[in-house]
This record gives sequence, C-alpha cells and structure tokens, in this order.
Amino acid sequence: MTVTLTEKAEFRLRAFLQGSANPSPEKGIRVGVNDGGCNGYEYTIDIANAPQPDDVIEQQGKVRVYIDPKSAPLLQGVVIDFLEGLMESGFKFSNPNATDTCGCGKSFQSGNCTPAAVPCS
Repeated sequence: MTVTLTEKAEFRLRAFLQGSANPSPEKGIRVGVNDGGCNGYEYTIDIANAPQPDDVIEQQGKVRVYIDPKSAPLLQGVVIDFLEGLMESGFKFSNPNATDTCGCGKSFQSGNCTPAAVPCS
C-alpha cells in the first residue's frame, strides 16, 4: 500500500467528500507531490470526481485514494493524519522517504530529489 490514512484523516476526508457537489461512486481524493515548497517537493491533496487513466487506486476505509504514477514512489509508505488543536490543525504527512522536511510539514526533500532518498551531497 502506498498511502495510509489514520482513522482521523479518513473521517475528515469522508466529511469533505460527502459535503462536496457532484456525488459519484468514483469520488475520492487525489494525493500527489509537486516540485516546490521550502524543501523541493510539496504535498497536494484534492477532491477528485474520478481517477485518471494511469492513477494508482487504493481504498482506505470508505475513502478512495488516487495517486498519480509520478508521485507514487515519493509517497510509498506515507501516513496521512489529521491534527486538530489550538496551535495546529490540518493534514500531517509522515513520509519515510523524506530526508528533510520544512517546519510547517507541508514540503520535504528526498535525498538528491529522487524517490530513492539518497542523502544530499
């Protein structure tokens, strides 16, 4: 399994999916990685009405998770949690491939910017 949702994250994502327009049995979330952020890559998470033809498709409880194939190696083993507190609220990504993360936890570095997580030289 590429991405794991904690119980809190799955509950929160189900609420987003139920509250969004255009109900569809294929509706899910799209998780990915883009170039950018403070450390090289930044996480993305969006509502998707259906998968793209080459997406990796996973089921986490009652939530369908779509991952583009370019992001999949960088997201292998990622755990997505949802934090709710006075100082911090939102989705938190724990990535075993990250060799460095920024203070906000929204971006990461994976070694030499490859999925292999080779330490930067």
